[in-house]
Amino acid sequence: MLQVRPLTIPEVLLLTPRILRDERGWFCESYNLRTLAEAAGITCGFVQDNHVLSVGKGTIRGLHFQAPPFAQGKLVRALRGAIFDVAVDIRVGSPTFGRHVSAVLDAAGGSQLWVPEGFAHGYCTLEPDTEVLYKTTSYYAPAADKGLSWNDPALAIAWPVGVATAIMSIKDTAQPRLSELAGYFRYGQD
Repeated sequence: MLQVRPLTIPEVLLLTPRILRDERGWFCESYNLRTLAEAAGITCGFVQDNHVLSVGKGTIRGLHFQAPPFAQGKLVRALRGAIFDVAVDIRVGSPTFGRHVSAVLDAAGGSQLWVPEGFAHGYCTLEPDTEVLYKTTSYYAPAADKGLSWNDPALAIAWPVGVATAIMSIKDTAQPRLSELAGYFRYGQD
């Protein structure tokens, strides 16, 4: 059984698999194509898994996306530790354009976040040595790799770290603001 909870931007879904626990530990079916289609209506094929270790608490990765025709949907989960996970609607013409949703994902709870194409995605680690695994619907394409400024005031994201303490790549500190972003995605176009 998979619990599906749409967030305030209903295309972004919080998915929580059933976890069976006993004296030995626990078991969960973290991915099942048929269950995902039946419970959440997600019928895309995943082509790549990305496994990330962030050593320091307060590491921010994102906000990232790939431009069409290499756009990616992502299914994100924390394997160890916890993250504050964010998706920003960057679909021009969308009623939620420029708005974001967030969720805390941790290894103990097993929840996953479905981030469809047309959203910039990023996260901040809440614990040291946090591992994240995310499935993508398109292969990595360096020329299509784009980003959005994580701390753009227009986004009003309440990150759990500030600019002075965030651990980031140089690339992520130099991303454009929403007002400077090209219109890569149009609402209602598939």
